[in-house]
Amino acid sequence: MPAFPPTAAVTLPEDGASGALVGRVWRPDLGGPSVVAVRPDGVHDVTATFPTVRDLCETPDPATALRAATGDVVGDLDTLLANTPAEHRDPARPWLLAPVDLQVVKAAGVTFAVSMLERVIEERTRGDAAGAASVRAEIKALLGDDSTLADLRPGSPEAAEVKRVLSERGVWSQYLEVGIGPDAEIFTKSPVLSAVGTATDAGVHPDSRWNNPEPEVVLAVSSAGRIVGAALGNDVNLRDIEGRSALLLPKAKDNNASAAIGPFLRLLDPDFVLDDLRSAVVTLTVDGTDGHHVDGTSSMHEISRDPEDLVSQLVNPTHQYPDGAVLYLGTMYAPVDDRDAPGQGFTHHPDDIVAISTPRLGTLVNRIRPSDTCEPWTFGTADLFRNLAARGVL
Repeated sequence: MPAFPPTAAVTLPEDGASGALVGRVWRPDLGGPSVVAVRPDGVHDVTATFPTVRDLCETPDPATALRAATGDVVGDLDTLLANTPAEHRDPARPWLLAPVDLQVVKAAGVTFAVSMLERVIEERTRGDAAGAASVRAEIKALLGDDSTLADLRPGSPEAAEVKRVLSERGVWSQYLEVGIGPDAEIFTKSPVLSAVGTATDAGVHPDSRWNNPEPEVVLAVSSAGRIVGAALGNDVNLRDIEGRSALLLPKAKDNNASAAIGPFLRLLDPDFVLDDLRSAVVTLTVDGTDGHHVDGTSSMHEISRDPEDLVSQLVNPTHQYPDGAVLYLGTMYAPVDDRDAPGQGFTHHPDDIVAISTPRLGTLVNRIRPSDTCEPWTFGTADLFRNLAARGVL
């Protein structure tokens, strides 16, 4: 089982701290969070220049601006990581937070053919894991293999024809509609400031009996709709609850500690461009105290909608976000191997360690716990502005 909390060597991208890496750290001595730049010589507090990550992302060239910002060293990354898990934290010393703050936390769903089929399965079984295998076989017999849908361009005449054929066969679904139709599914994942970072517990609603991690790339988007950086994310998925009804999506997706983002936000620059994200392969491991191990991958080149297309459906004349947004791009990973009993598929156990990695962004590591036992979210937007004002940085 991977170490929890992880070390700096595990956490950082393959090129270490040479990229423009921004994060947030809780400063007990200041009673609030600081924006930090992660550099080879330590983690620097740059809050005097950028009171929020939102302010940094709104600059014309965030990566250059971050590199130019100066500030005191808060500490080394290994020390911060070691002090981040809540249960053995020294509250007098700083710890890491999620690397976003005032941005709206959004997510795109059903953006890969594999996960699209799994959503259809959840819908047709009404969230009952025991019926998934037979429904999966039935749907694949009708639709063919995943490549049949993966090769379709959403909203194209070819996709419209597939919709017509499937509708005639009685297998059309709301998930197929957003998977191959013209309009993407983009929903609000969690409230502003509610995301958790690396080396923390990620929450699963205690009512759920069929759930899984969703390893994803998360974009940072400015208020103008410009992609300025990226991180990794775990869009924790409750398959039974969403499967009962899509109207339960808020309960399935927005729970305490259910939006994990990190380890840092890597800002775009000449050495890290959007094409690096388009070609990224996101890997996932799950290790349980019962010895159960899962490996998974999600290859961004198999996404059905380009990241820029998804962002154009997020920010446009009908949708504005003055403080910017972060956008989970979706996943092709959907675990189907049985864990507890034949025909029951995969579901989390408490204390599972989930590691999500890609070379240019590093590794996000979380431990899975019931949402009601994770560290409660108590520091909101009003608290943030009162704290920053008292510190004289606004």
